[in-house]
Amino acid sequence: MTARLPDAALEDHGVLRFITAGSVDDGKSTLIGRLLYDSRGILKDQLAALARAAERRPGANTVAGLAPIDLSLLTDGLEAEREQGITIDVAYRYFATAQRKFIIADTPGHEQYTRNMVTAASTADAAVILVDATRVKNGELLAQTRRHAALAHLLGIRQVVVAVNKMDRLGFDRDAFEAIVAAYRALAGRLGAGAFSAIPVSALDGDNVVTASDRMSWYAGPTLLAWLEGAPSEIDALRGADAPFRFPVQLALRGYDVSDGSARGYAGRVASGSVRVGAEVQVQPNGATARIAAIETHDGRLAQAFTGQSVSLRLDRELDVSRGDLIVAAAAPVRLASRFEADLAWLDDEPARPGARLWLRHGARNVAARVRRVDRVLDLQQVEWRDAVPADAALARNDIARVEIETQQPLAIDAYDAVRAGGAFVLVDTASHRTVAAGMIRTPHVAAG
Repeated sequence: MTARLPDAALEDHGVLRFITAGSVDDGKSTLIGRLLYDSRGILKDQLAALARAAERRPGANTVAGLAPIDLSLLTDGLEAEREQGITIDVAYRYFATAQRKFIIADTPGHEQYTRNMVTAASTADAAVILVDATRVKNGELLAQTRRHAALAHLLGIRQVVVAVNKMDRLGFDRDAFEAIVAAYRALAGRLGAGAFSAIPVSALDGDNVVTASDRMSWYAGPTLLAWLEGAPSEIDALRGADAPFRFPVQLALRGYDVSDGSARGYAGRVASGSVRVGAEVQVQPNGATARIAAIETHDGRLAQAFTGQSVSLRLDRELDVSRGDLIVAAAAPVRLASRFEADLAWLDDEPARPGARLWLRHGARNVAARVRRVDRVLDLQQVEWRDAVPADAALARNDIARVEIETQQPLAIDAYDAVRAGGAFVLVDTASHRTVAAGMIRTPHVAAG
C-alpha cells in the first residue's frame, strides 16, 4: 500500500495545468467555454455579461435555456481578439470539480503567436490538441496542428489528448474520426512522440466534453473532463522514489539559529525529488558537501520536503552558497557543462545569428552564452529534422532547431526529459533584454574544467 503524503507536501497535488492548442478556428476557446459551463465553472454575472455581449455580436453559440451566447468569449478576453475573432494572447482560466483543480491555458492558434504557446506549454502537465474534423483532407493535418504537436512533444508534455472537434458537422461519423486519429498517429510516429488519447467531441453542443454523447454510441472512451481528471501531473512523477533531489537556491537568508548552530538558511522550491533532515547533499557548481540540519516553512519545521514545496534549508556547516546555486542529493549530482546540445524555439522577430552574444537564464542563474552552431532544423511541413546548411544559418521567428550552446561559466544542468526545471532555459538579448528563445537541454556533451 502506498503511504499518503503529509498535508504539507500536497501544496500542488491534484492541480492539473493543461494547454489547449490547435489551428485557428478549430474551436479551442469554445471548447473551454463549454468545459467551464457544463462543469458549472461560470458565475452568474459572467453568464449575464456574455449574454449582453452576444446582443452586440452576430453568430453566437446557443446554450440551452439561455439567450444566445458565445462561449468563446470566456477566454477571448482581449478587445483585439473579440474584433478579429481569434485568440492572440494566452488566456488562463481556473476551475475545479469534486475530483480535481485545473489551470487552463488557451493558447493562440495563428502561427504568428506560436511563441505565446511555447510560454504556456513550458509549465503544462498535459495538452489538449484540437483538430477541426471538417478541415482534415486526405489525411493531411493542418500545418499549425503539426507545429503544436511538435512543440508539445519537444517541451516534454507526455499527457496528450487529441480532441477531434465539430463531429456534428460530419454526422458523428466513426470512419471520419478514425481516419483523423490515424493521421495524428502517423504524425506522432514521425516526431518520436509517445502514446496519446483521442476523443470525438462537439464543443458547440457539448458532446463528450463533460457528459457522454448519445449521438456517438460507438465511442466507449472517457469524456474530455474525465480524461483530464485522471491525467497525472508533473509533480506526481517528480515525487516518485527514483526522482533525483534538486533544489535551486532563490535566496540566502541570514540569521543565526541557536538550535542547530547554522547561520544561514537557503530558500527556494523543491524542483524534483525529496529530502530529509540528515541527508547528505552537494552544492553545485562548487561541489562542497554537507548534511541537512533543518527544513523550515512559514508554518514551522518539517522532517522531509517534497517536490513543489517552498522551503528553507539549513546545512550543518557553513558553505559558500548563493542565489543561482543548486543543492542536490550527494549520491545523484548533476552534470557540469559549458557546452551542450539543446532544442531551441526561436521566438524573436529578429533572426538568430550563431555566435552572437546572449544572456542565458537557467533557473536563477544568468550567464553569458552564444549559439555556436545550428545542427538541424525541424521541417514542420514534412515533420522531419533536416541538416542545417550552412551551420551558421540564421533562425527565423518560430523556427525549431537542434543547436549547440556554449556558456562563459559552467552550469549545473539536467537533461530536460529527466528534470524539466534543470533542463529548461531562455535566451535573452543583451541589448534589448527581450526573451528571444526558449530552450530544452538534451545532451551536456562537454564537461566543465
